[in-house]
Amino acid sequence: MIGRPQRLATPGKPAPPCTLVIFGITGDLAKRLLMPALYNLARWGLLPEEFAILGIGRQAITAEALREQLTEAMQGFVSDKAGEFSSDGVDQEDWGRVVARLDYLAGDATSPAFLAEIGGRIEGNALFYLAVAAKLFGPIVEALGTSGLAREENGRWRRVIIEKPFGHDLASAEGLNRDVLEVLREDQVFRIDHFLGKETVQNIMAFRFGNGFFEPMWNRDRIDHVQITVAETVGVEKRGVFYDATGAMRDMVPNHLFQLLTMIAMEPPTSFAPDAVRDRKEEVLASVRPLLGEALGASAVRGQYAAGTVREKHVRDYRAEPDVAPNSATETYVALRLEIDNWRWAGVPFYLRTGKSMTRRDTEIAIQFKQAPLSLFRGTSVEAMVPNWLVLQLQPDEGISLQFGAKVPGPEVRLDCVTMGFLYKDHFKVDPSTGYETLIYDAMIGDTTLFQRADSIEEGWRVVQPVLDAWAANAAPMATYAAGSPGPAEADDLLARDGRAWRPL
Repeated sequence: MIGRPQRLATPGKPAPPCTLVIFGITGDLAKRLLMPALYNLARWGLLPEEFAILGIGRQAITAEALREQLTEAMQGFVSDKAGEFSSDGVDQEDWGRVVARLDYLAGDATSPAFLAEIGGRIEGNALFYLAVAAKLFGPIVEALGTSGLAREENGRWRRVIIEKPFGHDLASAEGLNRDVLEVLREDQVFRIDHFLGKETVQNIMAFRFGNGFFEPMWNRDRIDHVQITVAETVGVEKRGVFYDATGAMRDMVPNHLFQLLTMIAMEPPTSFAPDAVRDRKEEVLASVRPLLGEALGASAVRGQYAAGTVREKHVRDYRAEPDVAPNSATETYVALRLEIDNWRWAGVPFYLRTGKSMTRRDTEIAIQFKQAPLSLFRGTSVEAMVPNWLVLQLQPDEGISLQFGAKVPGPEVRLDCVTMGFLYKDHFKVDPSTGYETLIYDAMIGDTTLFQRADSIEEGWRVVQPVLDAWAANAAPMATYAAGSPGPAEADDLLARDGRAWRPL
């Protein structure tokens, strides 16, 4: 049984009454992340009394059959100790209250007749969640517009959550933004990135701007460099068709990694109002030095995993994966060296890496501070000390740690590295969560702070587009790395040229 989390001992207010319409309810995302998130919101008292879930899919099944599928999936995710939502069990009463609110309709989500049927099931406020293939985002939004389901009148609100990837490149992202904003206002659009639902990410602004001892050091005078890592042990699994057409850059960098980058590098906003925060994040991306010409070759590495062993299991070569082309030129690993040309960060490199089938699952932001002058300690072991690191851990265990030197007890002057830190699950006794709880709740209350705005989406694509173009033209080699390794040697060289090294995975 899962206990009520201490952080909600004084619960927030329940969201306003609404119907949550999930397009793609039978898919993996809804089963693995959205339904567990709704379960937690129910446990925390944040779902309104007048709340309904309307699932939309293609499968010709009954609502009762869908409830059984979701219940079976929930039990499986809870028991998976390596998953994002593992716990000691599911409270059947709470889960029963969630699935009891669920109804289901099967049909074509772009058909006017079917949209009219959906409209007949909705009264008042509605939140539409597009948990579908990216090619359907534009057509479904257009259908919501032509059917009148997106229209706000008589005090009701209508909002749309759009999953990633938002576009396939800069041109398609711009086109999708135009299509969406012809139907909806910007404040009706919630472009979701579930990394921003992670507690550690939400805590970055509080950590930086709410503690006087870190923000004065948060600049080029005190920080040597920043590393952002999103490493996965899983390969492409059953997503070969999607992944081979997408790759690590499109799948992870313009959204997940750049959102982490902007949270770390942004200037203090004037308030926590949504656009005050999002303006500052967009400014960071607009200040990233373009990756062009020689800078591109020295600042971007792509790789593809070869056969190897991950967590004691054999992993086949990427090109031998199901639904992957045998001569595929799709990258499963990306490493970038970026610079931000503004007064705070000029000269401080930001190293980003992400990949499939790596040594271990790890998402972290690691900030290395500049080494202190060591003339006082010349001739002692202190000269070999590693620099100070501040590490914000996002997964698998959310927490914060600070690494620094401390004197070893005894008559000699010897220092050793010590770590001071905490884990959210230990300190706050929180329930397992998916990261979607906060984001779904924020969409229900109309808070867009943690969602991407049209301009930041396009700015992110603008940064990576020259790299994508060069790779499409085979202007850069494809490195390889064994499954179960930290990545290709070429990515190590990216830092070695600067006299630095990746943190061990």
